[in-house]
Amino acid sequence: MEKIAIVGGGLAGSLISVYLAKRGFEVHLFERRPDMRANKIAAGRSINLALSERGINALKKVSLDEQVLDTGVAMTGRTIHSRNGELTFQPYGKEDQAIYSVSRGLLNVKLLELADELPNIHLYFNSICVDANLEEGIVRFKDNEGKISEFKADRVIGSDGAFSAIRYEMQTKSRFNYSQDYLQHGYKELTIPATASGGFQMDRNSLHIWPRESFMLIALPNIDGTFTCTLFFQLDGALSFESIKSDGDLDNFFDTYFADIKPLIQDLHHDFFNNPTGQLVTVRCYPWKNQKMALIGDAAHAVVPFYGQGMNCSFEDCVVFDDMLEKHYPNWDLVFDEYQKARKPNADAIANLALQNFVEMRDLVGDKDFMHFKHVEHELCEIYPGKFRSQYELVTFSNEPYQYALEQGARNSELVKRIIREKLENQLENPNVIQPLFDEYLK
Repeated sequence: MEKIAIVGGGLAGSLISVYLAKRGFEVHLFERRPDMRANKIAAGRSINLALSERGINALKKVSLDEQVLDTGVAMTGRTIHSRNGELTFQPYGKEDQAIYSVSRGLLNVKLLELADELPNIHLYFNSICVDANLEEGIVRFKDNEGKISEFKADRVIGSDGAFSAIRYEMQTKSRFNYSQDYLQHGYKELTIPATASGGFQMDRNSLHIWPRESFMLIALPNIDGTFTCTLFFQLDGALSFESIKSDGDLDNFFDTYFADIKPLIQDLHHDFFNNPTGQLVTVRCYPWKNQKMALIGDAAHAVVPFYGQGMNCSFEDCVVFDDMLEKHYPNWDLVFDEYQKARKPNADAIANLALQNFVEMRDLVGDKDFMHFKHVEHELCEIYPGKFRSQYELVTFSNEPYQYALEQGARNSELVKRIIREKLENQLENPNVIQPLFDEYLK
């Protein structure tokens, strides 16, 4: 039985460990943090996750999809909050389509529990990867007491996040391409509590957005009636996290830009000044493998969270990796190579889409022209289901490659702009008018 070391027990690492164990490998999963099952701690960053089709598909392969969906809250669209308090609802797709707000920590715990049920998975916590021998498949770990141990595996999977120690070892080799790009924005989490009776203080089935051009606040529902709010804001400058230094500064800022939500946020002053300010980074690299090691998830392609696809993309990595094992094992070189060739273009595409969606969420969702554009796009989706699919539908409600969604989304945009430019909105149900446009723009 071949021995596989998984470095990083987050979402992607714990899922790929289950996939590999079910194929009969002896899996050793190493995680730098304590066992979150015993310590009741959150798994890394606390931004809520938006689980959609790709992630659901990956969980379905290990029969965990229904359990996870039962702990989530369906979001059928986004509710836009203007500065004057006006609300606008924009559906994500058709009536039966939704994304699900789920807890990162709870999902990670469920995956670890599933891994622990399998006799050929061995879990190690408080194990910090300090370095690795890429050619020999040897990984060295440090425990809480500073003791160094060594583990030799037949293959190693690096799933240790955006600042991966395994990827760092790869970066020291020749012809390894790597870049990391930080946004000038960071993020901070705030909380809206449930009502006294345990209900929701806002619409429970929406992702709520307060777009303010250069910054924004969002809120995702939790099953207990609370909302997890995230303020995406400039890190420094005249109006930024840096510029808000006192309770008075904070009150003035929220009174000016978020007056409707301010009374709902629990412990605003305490949380703003005590919760950490997170960074937003995009990581691109290649190749994702060498002779004995491969990267998966954020270690290979960290993306900003504005399309809600970070976890879904990482889970899709696991599906594709498993598919390549099915096709090419025991030829590990071919497994690794075909996996990275299949995923790299799609990882780059979702990274670009996430950056684009930040601008849309922050600057455009409250714009009248943009809302008209989205209305026409939504009408086309409704009138021609299966034929016209929006970029959002392709990304979120399908398993089509991200690269295809990026390219077709650009063609869709040109099609809708032409309909608006030529004032054809009243002709959307006329196939003699619309079909020629479909023939030209839809691929």
